[in-house]
Amino acid sequence: MRLLPWTGPEGRPCYLITDGTGPLSRRADVIEETRLAMAAELLGHAADLLEDRRATPEQLRFLLARMREALTDVCRVAESRGGRPATRSTRPTPGGR
Repeated sequence: MRLLPWTGPEGRPCYLITDGTGPLSRRADVIEETRLAMAAELLGHAADLLEDRRATPEQLRFLLARMREALTDVCRVAESRGGRPATRSTRPTPGGR
């Protein structure tokens, strides 16, 4: 069973029984990659904002809320990938990238 990167009604986890080759598996792969890319982009934005001494409490609070969302997504992806064999897109590459 594969934990999908989205939740169902009432925030409950969604699982898929699959061999990893179907259209829903491919959609989940794309969503995982998108969420990881968005989290990486947000990290860059966070670095910039944290260096800006003029950043307001509202801007920092907004950033923190988005970081929480991104971390939740990344944790879900990590949990999902931890339960299945590595594929080409999920294998670590040299240098961690």
